[in-house]
Amino acid sequence: MSSAEPLLNNTATTAIKLPIAGTNRMHGRSIKINRIPATIACLLVLCFLVYIFSSSEEEQRPVMYGMLRNQNKVNMRKLLIGAIQAAQKGGLEILEVAKSRDLKEKSKGKTDEGANDPYTDADGRSHCVMKLGMHRIFPRVQIFSEEDKETCADMPTFDLDPTVLHQTADIPDEMVDIKDITVWIDPLDATQEFTEQLYEYVTTMVCIAVHGKPVMGVIHSPFIGQTAWAWVDHSMSEYLSQIHPDRPDVEHPIITVSRSHAGDVKDLTRAVFGENSNILTAAGAGYKVLQVVANNATAYLHSTKIKKWDICAGDAILRALGGKMTTLDNEYIDYGPSESPVNARGLLASVVNHKEYIEKLIEYRKSHNAGPKKR
Repeated sequence: MSSAEPLLNNTATTAIKLPIAGTNRMHGRSIKINRIPATIACLLVLCFLVYIFSSSEEEQRPVMYGMLRNQNKVNMRKLLIGAIQAAQKGGLEILEVAKSRDLKEKSKGKTDEGANDPYTDADGRSHCVMKLGMHRIFPRVQIFSEEDKETCADMPTFDLDPTVLHQTADIPDEMVDIKDITVWIDPLDATQEFTEQLYEYVTTMVCIAVHGKPVMGVIHSPFIGQTAWAWVDHSMSEYLSQIHPDRPDVEHPIITVSRSHAGDVKDLTRAVFGENSNILTAAGAGYKVLQVVANNATAYLHSTKIKKWDICAGDAILRALGGKMTTLDNEYIDYGPSESPVNARGLLASVVNHKEYIEKLIEYRKSHNAGPKKR
């Protein structure tokens, strides 16, 4: 035997032997692959893909479905459902805290009107369930909340439930680029009144803006058990469609203003809306918009700066009803992510006659050298 023969024999007998046949040859060595685990893994992946793409109820599909289907877009129908659920879930947290009467109240400082700006456990719990719930379902959407500085512990989240939409609602599966969407959350509007047990003013709100324009608004009144929502140019809640008349009475206008600075706008109200006008003091921007919508007030007037999470949802609802909300300079409010969260130019909101009222208001301010107060 030559000196090369032992080496060749050793090479020929060297192999990695696995139980099941299926052999590939590499450099003279045979690698036997077990096909059963690989086949099972492929079948499991196939079954998973069939499940998430063929479910008859789209809202019941896993969140992964949307990520696999289109990573850069959001289904607006799902976003509306999530917004409604978030507002309602936040309301449940508020009710629980109110029932316990353990508010854990503290102060965030003073408002622009010099009033105390309180914070309670209800603000924090509502914020966490609303923002975390929305973020879990829509992780890449930009969401801003009034209480973003608060740290959230583990809170219950939620899955999309299409039954929050009434059966006659015509809601299309419209897709919008994620980068164009901004969500604004007010987890508890009218906190001061909440501490005073003036519960009728309390609301939770969610607003969806596209390119800075409010297109979806949700205002939930937890102590009344009513949810008002609207998608501009698409649909609205039964509650809104039932309480909104075709045209409110403008002969004897009622102007709703903040409880905290009603005296500051009385002269302005008389000048713009006439001597026959009356003033309705109220709390909460969401509540005041609903008074306008329900024809309990002709217009909503605010003369100082105000945060965008307070007004975005109401702005969207007014637009859906053919109304209008602008600054006191008659400019639309931009709710885009790059803009300040503060609207420093006051606001005027009404369902009808906005053009007439804003022109009178601007003329009055020019003649009196007045403008929205920036405190």
